[in-house]
Amino acid sequence: MARRARREDGFTLIELLTVMVIVGVLVGIAYPTYLGYKERANQATAEANLRQAIPAIEAFYNEFQTYDTAVMTMSAIKSFDQGLSPDFAIVSGTPTSYCVSATHGGSTYYKDGPGAQIGTAPCT
Repeated sequence: MARRARREDGFTLIELLTVMVIVGVLVGIAYPTYLGYKERANQATAEANLRQAIPAIEAFYNEFQTYDTAVMTMSAIKSFDQGLSPDFAIVSGTPTSYCVSATHGGSTYYKDGPGAQIGTAPCT
């Protein structure tokens, strides 16, 4: 009778635990980096959405000579630029100035206009 040689295939418990620890360490290093990239991407998108809206707001002003929110509505601004992001919003407006915002992924940016820089502080 031929005797079969028994082979035990597979991984030992120590090998599996070692691989799990290595994977855990790699995830622990990579996940915070991923969150940082995601936050910076959200910030850049919110800022870009504001920059995209400024020409439409200025075109509106050139036609109607006011930034007043009684006249300057989202539908009025979208008549100048149909591609505005849904993240964009008009916060306030007077005949000579405006405040707009864009929120994307939890990052909100504001622009006091005309002439102010885009920032995270709400308009005054």
